[in-house]
Amino acid sequence: MLTGKRILITGGAGFIGSNLALSLIKKGYFITVLDNLSEQIHGAKGDESFLYKSIIDKVVFIKGDVTNRGDWEKALINQDAVIHLAAETGTGQSMYQIYKYSNVNIGGTAILLDILANTKQHGIKKIIVASSRAIYGEGRYHCKIHGEVYPFTRNESDLINKSFECKCPVCEKEVTLLTTHEESKIQPMSVYGITKYNQEQLFLVAGKSLNIPAVAFRYQNVYGPGQSLSNPYTGILSIFSTQIKNNSPINIFEDGLESRDFVYIDDVVNATILGLENEKADFNSYNVGAGKSISVLQIANKLVSLYQSDAKINITGNFRIGDIRHNYADLSNIKKDLNFSPQYQFEEGITHFAKWVNEQKISTDLYSNSILELKKRGLYK
Repeated sequence: MLTGKRILITGGAGFIGSNLALSLIKKGYFITVLDNLSEQIHGAKGDESFLYKSIIDKVVFIKGDVTNRGDWEKALINQDAVIHLAAETGTGQSMYQIYKYSNVNIGGTAILLDILANTKQHGIKKIIVASSRAIYGEGRYHCKIHGEVYPFTRNESDLINKSFECKCPVCEKEVTLLTTHEESKIQPMSVYGITKYNQEQLFLVAGKSLNIPAVAFRYQNVYGPGQSLSNPYTGILSIFSTQIKNNSPINIFEDGLESRDFVYIDDVVNATILGLENEKADFNSYNVGAGKSISVLQIANKLVSLYQSDAKINITGNFRIGDIRHNYADLSNIKKDLNFSPQYQFEEGITHFAKWVNEQKISTDLYSNSILELKKRGLYK
């Protein structure tokens, strides 16, 4: 059981981290944040970003990097628990920034655990890591002939021919999407997904060895007010919103029917705090999502409506290497152990998000640049 109220949040100036920090402060915790104020998330002037400003006068802030051992050692002083959120995110970008993703996500995690293993005087009593739904790849499906199956990476020739749905890996017949539970097969289909699973396993294995309770949360697609509107590589609601606000067309991959589980930020924060405070979570991995599947086309249409925009929606048929078709979470385990249920339906959550976007300065639309980069590397077809 966690004793003590001093929590270190890495990536604590980010979207999830800043919201989590503010909620923990309201509950009486004392928060230290270790964050490098990445330009891709916070913009060129990180200390002027919305997220940074929301926490800076309420936390002990250390500008540093999780790949730097000295920064870790400084941040860990007098802490009772660590919530490790700092990571490189984004499926497409991970496919060519392989060293960067591995160094930050796996290497940074290894430094933390190495310090805990070799520094007897530390006071860390619990460690939590942000994992991802990306570790599952395509997730769990049902084949009429072969029952429960886990499709492989979709064949590029099928995608070129606009055959986007997953197929049974045995008979190659169409399959039906099922919820993905924690016991589902792990088969990440991007470098990002591989690094997140490595992080999770490092935490759980090292935590057992060191007798420090560890918890991994497999977050689905998190969204809500405060999400970076300048990052062109991750966060589909933010990407679409920035395009709409810049009067740019929305170009949707595949046929627009690819779907994800979109979970509101407040629900993610609530789940994480439940895991911090409840010893039933110790040494377990949990899905955190809304438990519902929503298509990309639905997202685009809803945002255009909320912004009362005339933005054109183009179904391109293009695709990115490393993308999955569908995935949504089974929440049975986190409900049973931590009594977690998402409180925000998508209609309510996206309305809150759009209202917040309308209050922000319009960000430059950098999405086309990110697509050109993927094209150049053969990752966008």
